[in-house]
Amino acid sequence: MIELEGVPELIDPVMVAAFEGWNDAGDAASTAVAHLDREWKGEVFAALDAEDYYDFQVNRPTVFLDNGVRKITWPTTRLSVVRVGGDKPRDLVLVRGIEPSMRWRSFCNELLAFAHELGVEMVVILGALLGDTPHTRPVPVSGVTSDPDLARTMDLEETRYEGPTGIVGILQEACTHAGVPAVSLWAAVPHYVSQPPNPKATLALLNRLEDLIGLRIPLGELPEDARAWQLGVDQLAAEDSEVAEYVQTLEEARDTAELPEASGEAIAREFERYLRRREPGAGPGAGPGVATEGGDSPFLRDPGSGRTRPPKPEQPGPESVPGAESVPGAESVPGATGENPPGEAPESGSPETEGPDGEGPENGGSPDGDSGK
Repeated sequence: MIELEGVPELIDPVMVAAFEGWNDAGDAASTAVAHLDREWKGEVFAALDAEDYYDFQVNRPTVFLDNGVRKITWPTTRLSVVRVGGDKPRDLVLVRGIEPSMRWRSFCNELLAFAHELGVEMVVILGALLGDTPHTRPVPVSGVTSDPDLARTMDLEETRYEGPTGIVGILQEACTHAGVPAVSLWAAVPHYVSQPPNPKATLALLNRLEDLIGLRIPLGELPEDARAWQLGVDQLAAEDSEVAEYVQTLEEARDTAELPEASGEAIAREFERYLRRREPGAGPGAGPGVATEGGDSPFLRDPGSGRTRPPKPEQPGPESVPGAESVPGAESVPGATGENPPGEAPESGSPETEGPDGEGPENGGSPDGDSGK
């Protein structure tokens, strides 16, 4: 039993999670959750025990000086709460951390225990993959779920992916087994410019999240950062004829695939977002609680052990969990052949490869479904 002290009763809470690592191409997903936490002034109320889930030779702690005193920051996953104001207030539980190195089922059970105690109605997990998508076009964002009813009611794709997966896929399946509605949103990042940050992909994820949960998200400087990022990549591509030719090939493939679907659906979604941003009084509110350093918090009470972490309830989950494999990165710009580095995902609808839906960079292809059109 988790006892959360100081956290008020939440209003229609949604948990939004992202994890650095294999499922976070260009740091687009983790940056999106960091943006929400910063804009809505999230207050940390819990942190998972780093000793249980992280290999410190893989994710090393960092040392820093605080007024001359040396302190250590440990790699972990933290939870914070924000309250979004407006005519219809709503609370978000933000989960931001690093993909764990081990004990993934226990890791997911801890997060689900928090979700249960806080009355979370839905879990949205953000991810980003490398794909054959041109940087000059809108970022494709696919929404997938393992719940057939949720797929039907929220216009999502039902995942049928088979193959290696990351913590995003494991957490989504754990939610499904626990009866918690869960959705994954995947942004496709151009594999020829995979270095973080990628504000354009982060912006695309936030726009899709906004549509999914019906909240106006303050974007701050992200739109300007996205424009500056694209201009910078344009300049780099213009300096190399092979890269410019390759980008043009991707553009033609993308435009050909999307030509039949200049759908009213995408136009309607954009118009709804425009109207939502014009609504008065839709600004952010202050998040509840008091933030504490290092994950120790007055919100959690465990008199027996003195540790600020929940019990690990038995939860049905996947029978096997892959290790923390590292995804192959795109270290260099490919030529005009259109081939992908091993383990990376081509864009959905690419003429070269049509991959399975519903997973991240492990799928050998972008998730099918809504690709941001």
